Amino acid sequence: MDFEGLKKYSALHPKPAGLTLQYGTAGFRSEAQQLDHIMFRMGMLAVLRSRVTGATIGVMVTASHNPEEDNGVKLVDPLGEMLHPSWEEYATHLANAEDQELQKIVTEICQKAAVNQQKDASVFIGRDTRPSSKELSQAVIDGISVLGGQYHDYGLVTTPQLHYMVCCQNTQGQYGKPTLEGYYQKLSRAFTELIKKSLSSGEAQRQLKIDCANGIGALKLAEMENYFPKEVRIQIYNDGTKEKLNHLCGADFVKVHQKPPKGLDMKPNESCCSFDGDADRIVYYYQDMAGHFHLIDGDKIATLISIFLKELLAKVGQTLKMAVVQTAYANGSSTRYLEETVQVPVHCVKTGVKHLHHKAQEFDVGVYFEANGHGTVLFSKAAESTIRQLAKEEKDGAKREAAVVLENMIDLINQTVGDAISDMLVIEAILAMKGLTLQQWDALYADFPSRLLKVQVADRQVIDTTDAERRAVTPPGLQEKIDALVKKYKLSRAFVRPSGTEDVVRVYAEADTQVRA
Repeated sequence: MDFEGLKKYSALHPKPAGLTLQYGTAGFRSEAQQLDHIMFRMGMLAVLRSRVTGATIGVMVTASHNPEEDNGVKLVDPLGEMLHPSWEEYATHLANAEDQELQKIVTEICQKAAVNQQKDASVFIGRDTRPSSKELSQAVIDGISVLGGQYHDYGLVTTPQLHYMVCCQNTQGQYGKPTLEGYYQKLSRAFTELIKKSLSSGEAQRQLKIDCANGIGALKLAEMENYFPKEVRIQIYNDGTKEKLNHLCGADFVKVHQKPPKGLDMKPNESCCSFDGDADRIVYYYQDMAGHFHLIDGDKIATLISIFLKELLAKVGQTLKMAVVQTAYANGSSTRYLEETVQVPVHCVKTGVKHLHHKAQEFDVGVYFEANGHGTVLFSKAAESTIRQLAKEEKDGAKREAAVVLENMIDLINQTVGDAISDMLVIEAILAMKGLTLQQWDALYADFPSRLLKVQVADRQVIDTTDAERRAVTPPGLQEKIDALVKKYKLSRAFVRPSGTEDVVRVYAEADTQVRA
């Protein structure tokens, strides 16, 4: 290791005195001006991770749905998944090291993780459209270079696109070509095949208004629009030319405030959806004739996809095991509908995409969505090869047809991570093939009324939970009080949990009426 070079470069990216940050579910996030040293060091960490795995690692510069003044960074592991939990600790350790200890900490990580310094290292970098992102990704490049790594800078891409590129690269192109062109072609080809099969072909165009949160999603959708079949017409709003990123718009705003974003004019019964700032979340919504706003969140997206896939799996006649994975925040009505009506097993895990993703990997087909609209579908290697084989060789026409649809679904879904563009195309294809309107989709079940609050506390760590964060273990007596309250109301449940990202405790309650909730 070139210690002189490390000293010289690290002086260009000094750590502000007294600042400590932790690598959480979403990596590091903070005000952009506090992150220069973090970016430099995450470039270094990506090189070490690449040497250990013998694979390309991704570094994405984004703060997703946070305000424009913020920024953040997350590392992407070889198959496009989130950074391995054991390395989150190294990330936090490296980020908070004082400048003069940097060399020592890097050496320690190399020893603990058995990093072979002689090995080649390769890193892919992507960034969102924030004003601070270009400069911060240059700091990442400095970190990669100082440890002798190779890099490919994709510039402006959505978070899911970078995850996709990393997976393509490390599967030697089996998952697809690691280029934007490759991404657009793979998704649009599968989507076009599915739309062709829709019952209503030759009828009215599918029209969709999309709020892109003034973020990267607008640029990438505009690039991809030429690839869409003419039966689909999208209109892009909040494209970033006039307003600030995520300001009064985007998936998070719509979900939290239960109202349409600024800058999108809604007419009754029009199909609308919103992406978040880095295009890895999506929610749908519409306004009824009486002017009431209806949100279709991640729970209903998971339900629609599950119904569709379950029907196809039944048609191909394979005993593939399918399940839906949710967190405690999923509306109880969706859980009940999935288990009792759709008859798909539902599993609950701790909050955070990595927990959902991990659990979904246990099934042949694992569907997971957080209520906020972040989610995807995972197909096991065995399930995928079975389906592809049936699509080629099955003699029974109806079975083969169902297998072909499933095969196109596999190609359309970004299995590495939740992807707003991919999820939107999946939803549009399913609605077209089932001949469903947004209103009919929304009417599958009615959500139980709920409330979600956050409470400022001196120390969130005094609350400890179990049972996928649905029950409090400490402080003693808290859970008994919650149980007593819940007993008083019909169809009710409630839980408290410490936030994983800020110093607050989150409180969730659900009941048969809004007043009781």
